[in-house]
Amino acid sequence: MRDDASHRAVTDIGSLDRTVAALWRVESPRLIARLVRLLGDVDTAEEIAQDAFVIAIEKWRAEGVPSNPAAWLHKTARFLAVDRIRRHDTQRGKYRQIAVTTPHIVDGEVVDGDLADDLLGLIFMVCHPILSPDARSALTLKLICGLRTEEVARAFLVPGPTIAQRIVRAKRTLTAANIRFELPDEKERPARLDAVREVIYLVFNEGHTATSGDEWIRRDLCAEALRLGRMLATLTPREPETLGLLALIELQASRLDARTGPAGEPVLLLDQDRTRWDRLLIRRGLELLRRTQELGGAAGPYALQAAIAACHARARTAADTDWQRIAALYDGLAQISPSPVVELNRAVATGQAFGPEAGLTIVQPLLELPAMRGYHLLPAVAGDLLCRAGRHDEARHQFLKAAALTRNGRERSTMQARAAACADGHAAG
Repeated sequence: MRDDASHRAVTDIGSLDRTVAALWRVESPRLIARLVRLLGDVDTAEEIAQDAFVIAIEKWRAEGVPSNPAAWLHKTARFLAVDRIRRHDTQRGKYRQIAVTTPHIVDGEVVDGDLADDLLGLIFMVCHPILSPDARSALTLKLICGLRTEEVARAFLVPGPTIAQRIVRAKRTLTAANIRFELPDEKERPARLDAVREVIYLVFNEGHTATSGDEWIRRDLCAEALRLGRMLATLTPREPETLGLLALIELQASRLDARTGPAGEPVLLLDQDRTRWDRLLIRRGLELLRRTQELGGAAGPYALQAAIAACHARARTAADTDWQRIAALYDGLAQISPSPVVELNRAVATGQAFGPEAGLTIVQPLLELPAMRGYHLLPAVAGDLLCRAGRHDEARHQFLKAAALTRNGRERSTMQARAAACADGHAAG
């Protein structure tokens, strides 16, 4: 299929591979969402999206990358979808429907405005209550985030084959139950919102601190989660937890520019240059938090986390942070939404508010939990608290453990550097 748009020459195979990999991250969820709307089947949509990328690699290797590769991919995927329907000769009217409803492409640009609805519709579909929470989350990371199966497995700390089977079963369940691609009506919506909010925040968290790879932050996923959160808030403007979720994402996203140094290395919260925080996103987040409180949702789990983020946003310097309020908010969160991860964050806040030994009292039981043994942030937090308590050799051991557990290259380097600093502190002591 010839594209009339101008093509850029590809200097080497490595350059093409990097271009395609970046496009897959951003465009595959959009392609799949659009194809599911047209075809009604997740498996077929994913297969056609993959086929479009295979064709792209072959064609771009010979002719160069088009000036608008995203539009090229959407056009190719549409062609493949129509061809699939025509070859199978089913639902004869469907071909005409696709011709009418699929967006036109003018000069290489997709010109319709329905793509956001497609993505949100796909999220509601994969978050259907018929699926287990683990299946919903795994399918979202695969389809919405564009992660490979092994990357999804790392995010869940389970073997790759387990995740692969979970994803296959989830797609089969959706197909067997004939779950439709649609935004549910207002009566059905409340029962589905918790799951949708959960996966939108999952998308943001994967962008905020990447599970694997060489970059600590994946801005494309953060931007996607912000966009999806804003879409959901527009759809449900009086749902306090939806507004609380969006407030939380806006406030956390405000710190993205300050979370990495010149070479891309992680910069921890207390060391960040707060002049680099995005004041517009902070204002948006604080306003959303105010609206959440007005609607009576201040005690919801997302609203409580947003209130914690607001404490950081309001502090002009690290020393101004109201750690006692943050610790109290975490106490409340632990009551309504208990989990080992919440406890770990509560340990950090308690350690800041009342001293490292108080934080270690909360961390110690977590170190004995089998479910937390593969979670790299547990030894990272333990190492930080031990270091502040002057127990440098123990801290070094925990930082090295965190470095061995993480799959993110930037984070590994940071943990190794902290372990080396602890060794120096132990030697000096």
